[in-house]
Amino acid sequence: MTIKTFFIAASLIALPALSYASCSDREHQAQSCAPGTVWDSAQQICVEQINS
Repeated sequence: MTIKTFFIAASLIALPALSYASCSDREHQAQSCAPGTVWDSAQQICVEQINS
């Protein structure tokens, strides 16, 4: 096995693990709410959107 092949194989193994580690924090996930509602981060729920 050449050094080039080793580095390619190592990067293919390491990249999914690194991307999983960077996305494991739940606070950075996007929240989807139903149409007409918005995410209230203080209450941690979707609340009705008030149009003024």
